[in-house]
Amino acid sequence: MALHPILSALLRNKTGPLLVAIQVALSLAILANALYIIEVRQAVAARATGVAHEEQVFGLQVRQLVKGSHQEQIALQQRETATLRAVAGVVSVAAVTQSPLSRSGNYFSLFTAPGQTAPVAQTTHYVAADSLVQTWGLKLVEGRDFTATDYIDIDTTVSFDTPAVVIISQALARQLFPGAASVIGKSIYQGSGADRNAMRIIGVVERLQTPAAQTSERGEFSLIAPARLTGGFGADYTLRAEAGQRDRVMKEAEAAIRAASPTPLIVRSNTLQGHRQDRYRADYAMAWMLVTVSVLLLLITASGIVGMASLWVTQRRKQIGVRRALGARRVDILRYFLAENFMITSAGVVAGVLLGLGLNQLLVSQLELPRLPPVYLAGGAVLLWLLGIAAVYGPAWRAASISPATATRSA
Repeated sequence: MALHPILSALLRNKTGPLLVAIQVALSLAILANALYIIEVRQAVAARATGVAHEEQVFGLQVRQLVKGSHQEQIALQQRETATLRAVAGVVSVAAVTQSPLSRSGNYFSLFTAPGQTAPVAQTTHYVAADSLVQTWGLKLVEGRDFTATDYIDIDTTVSFDTPAVVIISQALARQLFPGAASVIGKSIYQGSGADRNAMRIIGVVERLQTPAAQTSERGEFSLIAPARLTGGFGADYTLRAEAGQRDRVMKEAEAAIRAASPTPLIVRSNTLQGHRQDRYRADYAMAWMLVTVSVLLLLITASGIVGMASLWVTQRRKQIGVRRALGARRVDILRYFLAENFMITSAGVVAGVLLGLGLNQLLVSQLELPRLPPVYLAGGAVLLWLLGIAAVYGPAWRAASISPATATRSA
Protein backbone atom coordinates (compact mmCIF):
# COMPACT_ATOMS: atom_id res chain seq x y z
CA MET A 1 0.00 0.00 0.00
CA ALA A 2 1.29 3.45 -0.93
CA LEU A 3 1.62 5.68 2.14
CA HIS A 4 1.96 8.96 0.26
CA PRO A 5 -1.80 9.37 -0.45
CA ILE A 6 -2.55 8.67 3.22
CA LEU A 7 0.00 11.25 4.34
CA SER A 8 -1.39 13.82 1.87
CA ALA A 9 -4.90 13.26 3.21
CA LEU A 10 -3.69 13.72 6.79
CA LEU A 11 -1.88 16.95 5.92
CA ARG A 12 -5.05 18.40 4.39
CA ASN A 13 -6.90 17.93 7.68
CA LYS A 14 -4.25 18.29 10.36
CA THR A 15 -6.28 19.18 13.46
CA GLY A 16 -7.69 15.74 14.30
CA PRO A 17 -4.48 13.76 13.69
CA LEU A 18 -2.46 16.38 15.58
CA LEU A 19 -4.69 16.13 18.65
CA VAL A 20 -4.50 12.33 18.64
CA ALA A 21 -0.70 12.43 18.19
CA ILE A 22 -0.43 14.80 21.15
CA GLN A 23 -2.58 12.45 23.23
CA VAL A 24 -0.31 9.53 22.32
CA ALA A 25 2.83 11.55 23.11
CA LEU A 26 1.57 12.64 26.52
CA SER A 27 0.34 9.14 27.32
CA LEU A 28 3.68 7.56 26.42
CA ALA A 29 5.76 10.12 28.35
CA ILE A 30 3.64 9.86 31.48
CA LEU A 31 3.06 6.10 31.23
CA ALA A 32 6.75 5.19 30.88
CA ASN A 33 7.85 7.43 33.75
CA ALA A 34 4.92 6.42 35.96
CA LEU A 35 5.60 2.70 35.51
CA TYR A 36 9.29 3.24 36.22
CA ILE A 37 8.54 5.24 39.38
CA ILE A 38 6.19 2.48 40.53
CA GLU A 39 8.88 -0.15 39.91
CA VAL A 40 11.53 1.86 41.76
CA ARG A 41 9.32 2.58 44.78
CA GLN A 42 8.06 -0.99 44.99
CA ALA A 43 11.65 -2.23 44.92
CA VAL A 44 12.44 0.12 47.81
CA ALA A 45 9.38 -1.03 49.76
CA ALA A 46 10.33 -4.68 49.24
CA ARG A 47 13.91 -4.31 50.52
CA ALA A 48 14.98 -6.94 53.01
CA THR A 49 15.39 -5.69 56.58
CA GLY A 50 17.83 -8.43 57.47
CA VAL A 51 15.20 -10.05 59.70
CA ALA A 52 14.46 -13.59 58.54
CA HIS A 53 10.80 -14.54 58.02
CA GLU A 54 9.35 -11.17 58.98
CA GLU A 55 5.86 -12.64 59.16
CA GLN A 56 6.90 -14.56 62.32
CA VAL A 57 8.17 -11.53 64.25
CA PHE A 58 6.14 -9.21 66.48
CA GLY A 59 6.76 -6.79 69.31
CA LEU A 60 5.26 -5.98 72.72
CA GLN A 61 5.52 -2.61 74.43
CA VAL A 62 5.05 -3.08 78.18
CA ARG A 63 4.59 0.03 80.33
CA GLN A 64 4.34 0.13 84.13
CA LEU A 65 2.38 2.81 85.94
CA VAL A 66 5.10 3.14 88.60
CA LYS A 67 8.83 3.32 88.00
CA GLY A 68 10.82 1.00 90.24
CA SER A 69 14.48 1.15 91.24
CA HIS A 70 17.27 0.00 88.96
CA GLN A 71 17.44 -3.44 90.55
CA GLU A 72 13.65 -3.80 90.59
CA GLN A 73 13.46 -2.99 86.89
CA ILE A 74 16.21 -5.49 86.08
CA ALA A 75 14.39 -8.20 88.00
CA LEU A 76 11.07 -7.27 86.37
CA GLN A 77 12.51 -7.46 82.84
CA GLN A 78 13.99 -10.86 83.59
CA ARG A 79 10.63 -12.13 84.91
CA GLU A 80 8.77 -10.73 81.89
CA THR A 81 11.27 -12.32 79.51
CA ALA A 82 10.83 -15.68 81.25
CA THR A 83 7.03 -15.31 81.10
CA LEU A 84 7.12 -14.64 77.36
CA ARG A 85 9.47 -17.56 76.70
CA ALA A 86 7.03 -19.87 78.45
CA VAL A 87 4.20 -19.05 76.03
CA ALA A 88 3.53 -21.96 73.69
CA GLY A 89 4.80 -21.21 70.18
CA VAL A 90 7.40 -18.62 71.19
CA VAL A 91 10.73 -19.47 69.54
CA SER A 92 12.83 -16.62 70.90
CA VAL A 93 12.49 -13.39 72.92
CA ALA A 94 14.72 -10.34 73.25
CA ALA A 95 14.30 -7.09 75.16
CA VAL A 96 15.23 -4.37 72.66
CA THR A 97 15.02 -0.59 72.43
CA GLN A 98 13.57 -0.29 68.91
CA SER A 99 12.55 -2.15 65.77
CA PRO A 100 13.37 -1.93 62.06
CA LEU A 101 10.87 0.06 59.98
CA SER A 102 9.14 1.42 63.10
CA ARG A 103 10.04 5.01 62.07
CA SER A 104 10.90 5.83 65.69
CA GLY A 105 14.40 5.30 66.99
CA ASN A 106 17.63 6.74 68.32
CA TYR A 107 20.63 7.74 66.20
CA PHE A 108 24.17 8.56 67.30
CA SER A 109 27.40 9.79 65.79
CA LEU A 110 30.19 7.25 65.52
CA PHE A 111 33.91 7.95 65.46
CA THR A 112 36.84 5.67 64.75
CA ALA A 113 39.34 7.44 66.98
CA PRO A 114 39.19 9.37 70.30
CA GLY A 115 39.10 13.14 69.87
CA GLN A 116 37.99 12.97 66.26
CA THR A 117 36.18 16.17 65.25
CA ALA A 118 33.93 14.92 62.46
CA PRO A 119 31.73 11.82 62.81
CA VAL A 120 32.35 8.99 60.38
CA ALA A 121 28.74 7.81 60.40
CA GLN A 122 25.30 8.41 61.88
CA THR A 123 23.96 5.09 63.06
CA THR A 124 21.04 3.63 64.98
CA HIS A 125 21.65 1.60 68.14
CA TYR A 126 19.67 -1.54 68.83
CA VAL A 127 20.35 -2.07 72.52
CA ALA A 128 19.25 -5.60 73.39
CA ALA A 129 19.38 -7.69 76.54
CA ASP A 130 19.15 -10.94 74.57
CA SER A 131 20.41 -12.21 71.22
CA LEU A 132 18.91 -10.34 68.27
CA VAL A 133 20.94 -12.55 65.95
CA GLN A 134 18.85 -15.47 67.19
CA THR A 135 15.49 -13.73 67.62
CA TRP A 136 15.58 -11.84 64.32
CA GLY A 137 17.48 -14.51 62.42
CA LEU A 138 20.23 -12.11 61.40
CA LYS A 139 22.97 -13.54 59.21
CA LEU A 140 26.46 -13.23 60.72
CA VAL A 141 29.00 -12.83 57.93
CA GLU A 142 31.97 -12.28 60.23
CA GLY A 143 32.80 -12.72 63.91
CA ARG A 144 30.46 -14.07 66.59
CA ASP A 145 27.27 -13.39 68.51
CA PHE A 146 27.27 -12.04 72.06
CA THR A 147 27.82 -14.39 74.99
CA ALA A 148 26.31 -14.08 78.47
CA THR A 149 29.39 -12.24 79.77
CA ASP A 150 29.04 -9.49 77.13
CA TYR A 151 25.72 -8.16 78.50
CA ILE A 152 25.78 -5.36 81.05
CA ASP A 153 23.11 -3.51 83.05
CA ILE A 154 22.87 0.26 82.57
CA ASP A 155 20.77 2.72 84.58
CA THR A 156 20.17 5.45 82.01
CA THR A 157 19.23 7.99 84.69
CA VAL A 158 22.75 8.09 86.14
CA SER A 159 25.09 6.42 83.62
CA PHE A 160 26.34 7.08 80.11
CA ASP A 161 28.26 3.80 79.93
CA THR A 162 28.50 1.88 76.69
CA PRO A 163 29.06 -1.86 76.26
CA ALA A 164 32.61 -2.99 75.57
CA VAL A 165 31.65 -4.99 72.47
CA VAL A 166 29.18 -4.44 69.60
CA ILE A 167 27.92 -6.06 66.41
CA ILE A 168 27.49 -3.84 63.34
CA SER A 169 25.92 -4.18 59.91
CA GLN A 170 27.99 -4.78 56.80
CA ALA A 171 27.00 -1.38 55.37
CA LEU A 172 28.17 0.38 58.53
CA ALA A 173 31.44 -1.58 58.48
CA ARG A 174 32.15 -0.33 54.94
CA GLN A 175 31.38 3.25 55.99
CA LEU A 176 33.56 3.15 59.11
CA PHE A 177 36.55 1.32 57.64
CA PRO A 178 36.52 1.60 53.82
CA GLY A 179 38.54 -1.09 52.10
CA ALA A 180 39.30 -3.01 55.30
CA ALA A 181 39.52 -6.77 54.79
CA SER A 182 38.07 -7.30 58.28
CA VAL A 183 36.68 -5.03 60.99
CA ILE A 184 36.68 -7.63 63.75
CA GLY A 185 38.66 -6.32 66.71
CA LYS A 186 38.56 -2.69 65.56
CA SER A 187 37.30 -0.04 68.00
CA ILE A 188 34.68 2.64 67.51
CA TYR A 189 33.44 5.44 69.76
CA GLN A 190 30.05 6.95 70.50
CA GLY A 191 30.89 10.63 70.75
CA SER A 192 34.06 12.62 70.14
CA GLY A 193 35.23 13.15 73.71
CA ALA A 194 38.65 11.80 74.59
CA ASP A 195 37.12 10.09 77.63
CA ARG A 196 34.65 8.02 75.62
CA ASN A 197 34.97 4.27 76.07
CA ALA A 198 35.96 2.19 73.09
CA MET A 199 33.47 -0.33 71.71
CA ARG A 200 35.17 -3.29 70.08
CA ILE A 201 33.52 -4.87 67.03
CA ILE A 202 33.09 -8.63 67.51
CA GLY A 203 30.61 -9.40 64.75
CA VAL A 204 29.18 -8.20 61.44
CA VAL A 205 25.68 -9.02 60.21
CA GLU A 206 24.89 -9.02 56.51
CA ARG A 207 21.98 -6.58 56.76
CA LEU A 208 19.95 -4.75 59.39
CA GLN A 209 17.76 -1.81 58.45
CA THR A 210 17.26 1.21 60.69
CA PRO A 211 13.86 2.23 62.10
CA ALA A 212 13.64 4.98 59.45
CA ALA A 213 14.74 2.62 56.64
CA GLN A 214 16.24 5.46 54.61
CA THR A 215 16.46 4.79 50.90
CA SER A 216 20.19 5.56 50.84
CA GLU A 217 22.89 3.28 52.26
CA ARG A 218 22.30 4.98 55.61
CA GLY A 219 19.18 2.85 55.86
CA GLU A 220 21.44 -0.03 56.91
CA PHE A 221 23.82 1.82 59.25
CA SER A 222 22.93 -0.23 62.34
CA LEU A 223 24.71 -1.25 65.51
CA ILE A 224 23.69 -3.82 68.14
CA ALA A 225 24.83 -3.26 71.73
CA PRO A 226 24.47 -5.92 74.49
CA ALA A 227 22.86 -4.23 77.50
CA ARG A 228 19.74 -4.22 79.66
CA LEU A 229 18.56 -0.65 80.17
CA THR A 230 16.54 0.77 83.06
CA GLY A 231 15.30 4.24 83.87
CA GLY A 232 11.98 4.24 82.07
CA PHE A 233 8.52 2.95 82.89
CA GLY A 234 8.84 -0.35 81.10
CA ALA A 235 10.51 -2.33 78.36
CA ASP A 236 9.99 -3.36 74.75
CA TYR A 237 10.25 -6.97 73.63
CA THR A 238 10.62 -8.53 70.21
CA LEU A 239 9.48 -12.11 69.76
CA ARG A 240 9.65 -14.77 67.08
CA ALA A 241 6.76 -17.21 66.87
CA GLU A 242 6.57 -20.58 65.20
CA ALA A 243 5.58 -20.50 61.54
CA GLY A 244 1.89 -19.70 61.12
CA GLN A 245 1.36 -19.10 64.86
CA ARG A 246 2.17 -15.39 65.15
CA ASP A 247 -1.34 -14.01 65.68
CA ARG A 248 -2.25 -16.61 68.29
CA VAL A 249 1.09 -16.27 70.08
CA MET A 250 0.80 -12.48 70.09
CA LYS A 251 -2.56 -12.60 71.88
CA GLU A 252 -1.40 -15.23 74.37
CA ALA A 253 1.87 -13.41 75.06
CA GLU A 254 0.00 -10.18 75.85
CA ALA A 255 -2.40 -12.06 78.11
CA ALA A 256 0.47 -13.83 79.88
CA ILE A 257 2.28 -10.54 80.57
CA ARG A 258 -0.87 -9.01 82.03
CA ALA A 259 -1.65 -12.08 84.14
CA ALA A 260 1.89 -12.23 85.55
CA SER A 261 1.89 -8.61 86.73
CA PRO A 262 0.48 -7.77 90.21
CA THR A 263 -0.21 -4.21 89.03
CA PRO A 264 -2.06 -2.86 85.96
CA LEU A 265 -0.03 -2.59 82.75
CA ILE A 266 -0.26 -0.81 79.43
CA VAL A 267 0.58 -3.36 76.73
CA ARG A 268 0.65 -2.66 73.01
CA SER A 269 1.48 -5.17 70.31
CA ASN A 270 2.76 -4.63 66.79
CA THR A 271 4.13 -6.73 63.97
CA LEU A 272 7.11 -6.20 61.73
CA GLN A 273 4.84 -6.57 58.72
CA GLY A 274 2.64 -3.86 60.21
CA HIS A 275 5.67 -1.58 60.53
CA ARG A 276 6.47 -2.23 56.87
CA GLN A 277 2.92 -1.33 55.82
CA ASP A 278 3.03 1.91 57.82
CA ARG A 279 6.55 2.84 56.64
CA TYR A 280 5.64 2.47 52.96
CA ARG A 281 1.98 3.48 53.09
CA ALA A 282 2.67 6.62 51.06
CA ASP A 283 4.60 4.61 48.45
CA TYR A 284 1.76 2.14 48.05
CA ALA A 285 -0.77 4.99 47.72
CA MET A 286 1.40 6.73 45.13
CA ALA A 287 1.70 3.50 43.14
CA TRP A 288 -2.08 3.07 42.99
CA MET A 289 -2.51 6.72 42.05
CA LEU A 290 -0.03 6.40 39.19
CA VAL A 291 -1.68 3.18 37.99
CA THR A 292 -5.04 4.94 37.98
CA VAL A 293 -3.66 7.93 36.09
CA SER A 294 -1.99 5.65 33.53
CA VAL A 295 -5.17 3.63 32.93
CA LEU A 296 -7.22 6.81 32.53
CA LEU A 297 -4.70 8.20 30.05
CA LEU A 298 -4.86 5.02 27.99
CA LEU A 299 -8.66 5.08 28.02
CA ILE A 300 -8.72 8.74 26.97
CA THR A 301 -6.23 8.04 24.18
CA ALA A 302 -8.21 5.04 22.95
CA SER A 303 -11.43 7.08 23.06
CA GLY A 304 -9.78 9.81 21.01
CA ILE A 305 -8.66 7.33 18.37
CA VAL A 306 -12.10 5.69 18.20
CA GLY A 307 -13.84 9.05 17.98
CA MET A 308 -11.55 10.36 15.25
CA ALA A 309 -11.79 7.17 13.20
CA SER A 310 -15.59 7.06 13.55
CA LEU A 311 -15.84 10.68 12.40
CA TRP A 312 -13.66 9.99 9.38
CA VAL A 313 -15.72 6.96 8.43
CA THR A 314 -18.85 9.13 8.44
CA GLN A 315 -17.19 11.92 6.47
CA ARG A 316 -15.69 9.54 3.91
CA ARG A 317 -18.71 7.31 3.48
CA LYS A 318 -19.27 8.25 -0.18
CA GLN A 319 -15.54 8.12 -0.92
CA ILE A 320 -15.35 4.62 0.54
CA GLY A 321 -18.33 3.55 -1.54
CA VAL A 322 -16.69 4.86 -4.72
CA ARG A 323 -13.51 2.94 -3.94
CA ARG A 324 -15.52 -0.21 -3.29
CA ALA A 325 -17.37 0.29 -6.62
CA LEU A 326 -14.03 0.65 -8.40
CA GLY A 327 -12.88 -2.73 -7.09
CA ALA A 328 -11.38 -2.04 -3.66
CA ARG A 329 -11.77 -5.01 -1.36
CA ARG A 330 -12.84 -4.87 2.27
CA VAL A 331 -9.30 -5.70 3.33
CA ASP A 332 -8.02 -2.71 1.32
CA ILE A 333 -10.35 -0.32 3.19
CA LEU A 334 -9.45 -1.92 6.52
CA ARG A 335 -5.74 -1.71 5.73
CA TYR A 336 -6.09 1.98 4.77
CA PHE A 337 -7.56 3.00 8.12
CA LEU A 338 -5.09 0.85 10.08
CA ALA A 339 -2.14 2.34 8.19
CA GLU A 340 -3.48 5.86 8.69
CA ASN A 341 -3.82 5.29 12.43
CA PHE A 342 -0.36 3.69 12.60
CA MET A 343 1.19 6.79 11.03
CA ILE A 344 -0.56 9.09 13.51
CA THR A 345 0.37 6.87 16.46
CA SER A 346 3.99 6.64 15.27
CA ALA A 347 4.26 10.42 15.13
CA GLY A 348 2.91 10.54 18.69
CA VAL A 349 5.31 7.81 19.79
CA VAL A 350 8.35 9.69 18.46
CA ALA A 351 7.22 12.86 20.21
CA GLY A 352 6.40 10.84 23.33
CA VAL A 353 9.88 9.34 23.50
CA LEU A 354 11.44 12.79 23.41
CA LEU A 355 8.93 14.13 25.92
CA GLY A 356 9.44 11.09 28.18
CA LEU A 357 13.20 11.60 28.22
CA GLY A 358 12.72 15.27 29.05
CA LEU A 359 10.30 14.46 31.87
CA ASN A 360 12.68 11.87 33.26
CA GLN A 361 15.53 14.38 33.19
CA LEU A 362 13.36 16.70 35.31
CA LEU A 363 12.61 13.90 37.78
CA VAL A 364 16.30 12.97 37.95
CA SER A 365 17.31 16.55 38.76
CA GLN A 366 14.49 17.29 41.22
CA LEU A 367 13.79 13.93 42.90
CA GLU A 368 17.13 12.14 42.38
CA LEU A 369 15.46 9.24 40.57
CA PRO A 370 17.59 6.94 38.40
CA ARG A 371 17.52 7.52 34.67
CA LEU A 372 14.69 5.92 32.76
CA PRO A 373 15.76 2.65 31.11
CA PRO A 374 14.96 2.53 27.36
CA VAL A 375 12.91 -0.63 27.85
CA TYR A 376 10.12 1.39 29.49
CA LEU A 377 9.84 3.72 26.50
CA ALA A 378 10.02 0.79 24.09
CA GLY A 379 7.37 -1.13 26.01
CA GLY A 380 5.15 1.94 26.21
CA ALA A 381 5.52 2.53 22.46
CA VAL A 382 4.50 -1.06 21.66
CA LEU A 383 1.55 -0.80 24.04
CA LEU A 384 0.30 2.39 22.41
CA TRP A 385 0.73 0.95 18.90
CA LEU A 386 -1.35 -2.06 19.91
CA LEU A 387 -3.87 0.19 21.65
CA GLY A 388 -4.18 2.29 18.48
CA ILE A 389 -4.79 -0.77 16.32
CA ALA A 390 -7.37 -2.14 18.74
CA ALA A 391 -9.13 1.23 19.04
CA VAL A 392 -9.34 1.88 15.29
CA TYR A 393 -10.24 -1.65 14.29
CA GLY A 394 -13.99 -1.28 15.03
CA PRO A 395 -14.52 1.91 13.00
CA ALA A 396 -12.23 0.52 10.26
CA TRP A 397 -14.25 -2.67 10.02
CA ARG A 398 -17.49 -0.69 9.77
CA ALA A 399 -15.94 1.34 6.95
CA ALA A 400 -14.87 -1.83 5.14
CA SER A 401 -18.42 -3.23 5.49
CA ILE A 402 -20.09 -0.25 3.74
CA SER A 403 -22.00 -1.30 0.65
CA PRO A 404 -20.98 0.60 -2.52
CA ALA A 405 -24.62 1.07 -3.57
CA THR A 406 -25.63 2.46 -0.19
CA ALA A 407 -22.60 4.74 0.14
CA THR A 408 -22.95 6.29 -3.30
CA ARG A 409 -26.75 6.78 -3.18
CA SER A 410 -27.65 10.45 -3.30
CA ALA A 411 -29.25 11.89 -0.18
